[in-house]
Amino acid sequence: MGRDDAVAALTNGDFTERADPWALFRDWFAEARGAEPEDPNAMALATAGSDGLPDVRIVLLKEYDERGFVFFTNSRSVKGRELAENPQAALVFHWKSLRRQVRARGSVARVEDAEADAYFASRPRDSRIGAWASQQSEPLDSRATLERAVAEVAARFPEGDVPRPSHWTGFRIAPVSIEFWQDGAFRLHDRVRFTKAGEGWERARLFP
Repeated sequence: MGRDDAVAALTNGDFTERADPWALFRDWFAEARGAEPEDPNAMALATAGSDGLPDVRIVLLKEYDERGFVFFTNSRSVKGRELAENPQAALVFHWKSLRRQVRARGSVARVEDAEADAYFASRPRDSRIGAWASQQSEPLDSRATLERAVAEVAARFPEGDVPRPSHWTGFRIAPVSIEFWQDGAFRLHDRVRFTKAGEGWERARLFP
């Protein structure tokens, strides 16, 4: 389905009648993969530490299922420290070519070590070396310092496996709400919000 067809199919509000947010997300995400030229899995991730001041950045969705949305990062980074202080987050996908957004928010927990190990092992070798070399979010005096750190890690692991550093892991956002937004003419957008209710979801259509 192309962009124009997808928009035409949804501007009549059909998607707002769907009962399962995960099935709807799966369909939208599949269409985004076919329509977005760069990083359809990019999402804005908002966190806040103990001071309550919001912070936001773009991260990449790497896994999702009915348990939640998963991304990976250095737990010593700013976002990692904020999540340790306040294990809640919000996210938004914006697929501009499809004129759609998906928003979610909920509690956050680390993935199991085996899950983090499996994903880390799938990364390119240079990315695994970079995870060891980068003191993410800390001040860096020069590019040369980073390049020396990379060289030192490469020398430490000259061949074979590069194991996952313990501070590098995944986080799963278990949503309590998921909202789907579709652009409409004259800003009369279609919106539907799913709110977690026990083992199921309650659905509500929203004014644009």
